[in-house]
Amino acid sequence: MNPKWRRFAPIGLYLALVAALAATTIYFVQREWNLYLQISLALIVIGLAIYAILDPDRVRKALTGRQAKYGSNALLLSAGFIGILIVINYLAFQNPVRKDLTEDQMHTLAPETFATLKELDSEVMALAFYTPRISPDQAKDLLEQYKLNSEGNFDYEFIDPDADPIAAEQAKISRDGTVVLRMDDHQEVLTMVNEQELTGALVRLLNPEERTVYFLTGHGEYSPEDTGEAGYSQVKRTLESKNYAVETLNLLTVDQIPEDAKVVLVAGPSKPVSPAEVKKISEYLDSGGGLFVMQEPLPATDFGDEPDPLADYLAERWGIILGDDIIIDLASTQPYAPFAAEYAPHPITAKFERLTSQFPTVRTVRVRDSVSGISQVEIVKTGPQSWAEEDLDLVVDDPQGATFEEGQDTPGPLSIAVIGENFETESRLVVFGDSDFASDANFYAYANGDLFINSIDWAAGQEDLINLTPKPPTQRIMIPPQQITLNLILLSTVIILPGMALLAGFFVWFQRRQRG
Repeated sequence: MNPKWRRFAPIGLYLALVAALAATTIYFVQREWNLYLQISLALIVIGLAIYAILDPDRVRKALTGRQAKYGSNALLLSAGFIGILIVINYLAFQNPVRKDLTEDQMHTLAPETFATLKELDSEVMALAFYTPRISPDQAKDLLEQYKLNSEGNFDYEFIDPDADPIAAEQAKISRDGTVVLRMDDHQEVLTMVNEQELTGALVRLLNPEERTVYFLTGHGEYSPEDTGEAGYSQVKRTLESKNYAVETLNLLTVDQIPEDAKVVLVAGPSKPVSPAEVKKISEYLDSGGGLFVMQEPLPATDFGDEPDPLADYLAERWGIILGDDIIIDLASTQPYAPFAAEYAPHPITAKFERLTSQFPTVRTVRVRDSVSGISQVEIVKTGPQSWAEEDLDLVVDDPQGATFEEGQDTPGPLSIAVIGENFETESRLVVFGDSDFASDANFYAYANGDLFINSIDWAAGQEDLINLTPKPPTQRIMIPPQQITLNLILLSTVIILPGMALLAGFFVWFQRRQRG
């Protein structure tokens, strides 16, 4: 080769080096076999070829000299070491072992979950609907644990509902961060992903049964068939996505409430429920049923001066009073639409973390006195700036002129929702002083929809089918060392140890200089 051309040989090496850096960067950034990566790899080959053509003597010496001999040995040893690592990683990948090294086993599923997974006789598919706006990491880790311990009967898939709206529509999903569990022809919808919720949903899938919610009709109530802001279509859609059947019921035309009724819902009647209907409701509750009552303040109804047999029954049999008032809350931008300021600890409200709910036109619902064999809990309360306005004529005639009257009106906080449970009959009752909060216009506002659906689940006895073994964390208290100990640590790490290293280096240097 002409010596004039040999001096251009390093250009080929430089080209190959730059192309190698580019190929590495492209692969780690894009992680795909694309055109840019292919061009970079081709340039590596071209650069090496240019070097070999322009300086063949140097290439020949590199391949046949002593350095090549030692280099080939090192290359073989490196290749063998890398091969061993590849085999070890392959075996580890094919036989994964997960070990929870935390003292409290906080990342290990509860024994009840393991038992539930072993009972799966059909494949369960979990569809997790997450947009990029919500991190899926926690849900992915939990679903992966279920998959690894299910013996092939549990799998999951993450779907972006923005990118695949058809899948979200088929699953009847309208909220980000929702997980749908499907087994055969049944499904369960979870808006809160944790072990308690997942295992409970699996138990419900393993024990499918008819769960029907009946909407009482005939008194101007909200209807699940109505759409628009004043409809309850979102309630129906959500209940059906949770495997409930939704039906209507006119107690004036039937002898008794159907046996498959898990919950009877009285959603904002504008006319009073008759005594004959109340008797049928009472008999239904005595047999262990669930009742959900939502009654608006009297000015928002057509009750007038008519008696309210249902309110009388709630007071006499359950000790729960529907107030003849309307709540005004100055802390709200809409005084007649107060916010929930306090939730009682209960399965209905346990999932609400820093969430509120709003109730357009609401009356008080409170516990009057205890009743033998019945537990009562005031689960939702307004804030201290609210009051129960007793002068309903003033509210109708001059809504903006209502002011708190000491000794006449009741100051907040005020109860607006009460639940009751009869331990003898196992019947359950939920009473709200508002029904607008669950309408289509307000269902997705704040925690309104969750509060309503959780109340249905609780009344139906579906809120907590399994109790997992608790994992109380170990409490550790770090006692900081005394100041003298901190000073000793600082002295040893910053001065003594580095100083010893410097002295050792100086000693070696001095010895070598003495020798020569």
